[in-house]
Amino acid sequence: MAGGSERSMRALKEVWRRAENSLCADCGKPDPDWASSTLGVFICLSCSGIHRNIPSISKVKSLKMDHWDDAQVQFLAKHGNAVTKATYEAHIPIYYYQPTYNDCQVLREQWIRAKYERKEFTEPGKHLPYSDGVKEGILWKRGRDNGQFLPRKFLLSEREGSLKYFTKQDAREPKINVKIDVINATFQPAKIGNPNGLQITYLKDNKTRNIFVYHESGKEVVDWFNAIRSVQFHYLKVAFPIASDNEIKNRLTRNFLKEGYMEKTGPKQREAFKKRWFTLDHRRLMYFKDPLDAFAKGEVFVGSRENGYSVQKGLPSGTQGNFSWHYGFTIVTPDREYVFTCETETDQLDWITAFTSVINQAMTPQEYASKCLHAVSF
Repeated sequence: MAGGSERSMRALKEVWRRAENSLCADCGKPDPDWASSTLGVFICLSCSGIHRNIPSISKVKSLKMDHWDDAQVQFLAKHGNAVTKATYEAHIPIYYYQPTYNDCQVLREQWIRAKYERKEFTEPGKHLPYSDGVKEGILWKRGRDNGQFLPRKFLLSEREGSLKYFTKQDAREPKINVKIDVINATFQPAKIGNPNGLQITYLKDNKTRNIFVYHESGKEVVDWFNAIRSVQFHYLKVAFPIASDNEIKNRLTRNFLKEGYMEKTGPKQREAFKKRWFTLDHRRLMYFKDPLDAFAKGEVFVGSRENGYSVQKGLPSGTQGNFSWHYGFTIVTPDREYVFTCETETDQLDWITAFTSVINQAMTPQEYASKCLHAVSF
């Protein structure tokens, strides 16, 4: 009996060591140490918790702590991540967002349920709720002035290339009508205070406007997110006919590079430092008095190193403003220096890393045009 158990363990380790099984099948996290005995995939601890919530589809066990019998090990050996992915991820639309272990719970859960429970990607041409080119429904939207979340009708249209929302169900005219190519959407559960919280941003007069929404259903809010990506993808296919699908995919919705509180001072570097919420959205650095403000108090364009932009650890020697946080850094632009302080050294280094990643990238023609239009109000 002991010999059989040892044999099973050796066989399990051999399957586990295969290169295809070195990353979580669902989120890509390295060194997964759980597996589904019914699906045959190797997954991380976090994704195993989601699998456990769909017991009719997936039964999960620890690869280190649980006993695996011969039949279960043989099943894993016959399947594994590569074979199972070939079945359950065979026909993923190119615009569909595939979350990683850095993404929020609702995105990862709905990705797992879409694959294994709803089997959305197993057949070609299958009707998907976010692929119609039009989506209409109710989202709970945060009021710009009172901060209350109220139900609002939203309408997404590929034919019109726009996203609209209406203050009343029977309203004929929308409160906003935004072109799809200036929209971004990113999940913000912590900021919004709801596990299904979605931040929709768009450009208005070359300034960023924020809308904060949620839906009680995780599936519905993720469907909205992927519907926006679908409409954007088809719009950009027409706008940029020679661009490859992957090039267009990279221009769809994006997560912010970095967000958080810092202290800032004015252009003379003698004013008192004020605590503000900052968002780095690729080449746009914005600051807000409150994380849920609809409009930024100021925005600045962050260009490339070859165009005179750099980030430096520490503050300029002549900085005189009073500040309570002591981990500073400086953004140098062709026009002026921007000075910030962080609460911890970790925050300081994370911000410097984020800015460095932007500054080291060459600017595109579109970004040159954006720089010319961008109003500096810091």
